[in-house]
Amino acid sequence: MRLLRLFFLLSFGTAITVSFLISGRAQAPSGPRTAGSLPVASPNELPQTTPTPIPQTGPGRRIAPQLGAPPPPPILKQKPPDPTTAEINEGDILKISTDLVTIQVRVIDRNNRPINNLTKEQFRILEDGVPQPIFSFSREEVPVIYGLALDNSGSVRPIFTEILDAARVILNSNKKNDETFLERFISSDKIETIQDFTPNKEYLMDGLENMYIEGGQTAVIDGVYLAAQHVADYKKGNDSDRRRRALIIVTDGEDRASYYNETQLFQMLREEDVQIFVIGFVNELDADRGFIRKSPKDKAMNLLNNIASQTGGRVFYPQSIAELPQVANEIVRDLRTQYVVSYDPTNKAHDGSYRSIKVSVDQGADGERRIALTRSGRTAPPEGSAVSRPMTKPANTPNTKRP
Repeated sequence: MRLLRLFFLLSFGTAITVSFLISGRAQAPSGPRTAGSLPVASPNELPQTTPTPIPQTGPGRRIAPQLGAPPPPPILKQKPPDPTTAEINEGDILKISTDLVTIQVRVIDRNNRPINNLTKEQFRILEDGVPQPIFSFSREEVPVIYGLALDNSGSVRPIFTEILDAARVILNSNKKNDETFLERFISSDKIETIQDFTPNKEYLMDGLENMYIEGGQTAVIDGVYLAAQHVADYKKGNDSDRRRRALIIVTDGEDRASYYNETQLFQMLREEDVQIFVIGFVNELDADRGFIRKSPKDKAMNLLNNIASQTGGRVFYPQSIAELPQVANEIVRDLRTQYVVSYDPTNKAHDGSYRSIKVSVDQGADGERRIALTRSGRTAPPEGSAVSRPMTKPANTPNTKRP
């Protein structure tokens, strides 16, 4: 009897325990399931998933075959400026007047000899065929701000000594208040300032000694584009600065892979008052032409001729190193014996349109033919460009030995 009672109690306790466990499992809240307690879920309890979309950007994206992004525009690599010589302080306001148009005019006779004794009354300016009132006129000798951009690409290796010789002759002709900067250009990503603007000939000659030939696809257009911009921007906005701005290019003229094209270059040159002189060593280029294509030499000369004519400059093709002193002297003479004429355009529209410019002068009393040479036109600044804008001086600029 005692054994039967004990058996009954054990059976009753086991039933209660099993019932409790079953009830607890049914009411247990859902949560993370750990190893060792993995109940089997019914098909209705399985989570519903949706396909993960293929990302369009970032890791894991699918890339269709393509040529790749276009290369970035070339950048003129600058030497760090000396903050002690900065002329624009943080917060200064630079006022730029875009109405007055200033042009440099070279007047020659039929033998290419300069004529330097003309007066304001002997000049006439036409913009889009409309006569323009002359605002100011000058023919005194003034200092020159100019850049000297030298081709350092592999294509000029046979004439690199001549290129450096031409540069030395030009630099030796600098006068006291002239300022010059040196640029070397190879490919679009290798265009740099070797020496920024300075009147110091020693620094400039040292810069020439640091130039060397380097491989790359020659970017003549890019070299001219960045150098002309640098000349135009230097001390821009100083109304009392009447110095003439010029750029001298020494190259073989063979452009192979520029970021900018000729149209973009000439558009920019029409917006800036920078006169370009070119010394072209083109004799080493292939002169053979095809049935429908120009020879490399013809293409180079066409590019260099257009660059000079668009800005009222000149191009020289020396046949030997013996001609370099004469070429340099003619460039310097042209820079210093020009007329600087400003006019207030009658068309005040700021619409970004192109305006042709033509200058004529009275002929000599004895019938002497006088030819006025200047840039072929300008681009009217777009609306909103004639405003004041703050100029910020770079912070944390390291000191440099040279100005």
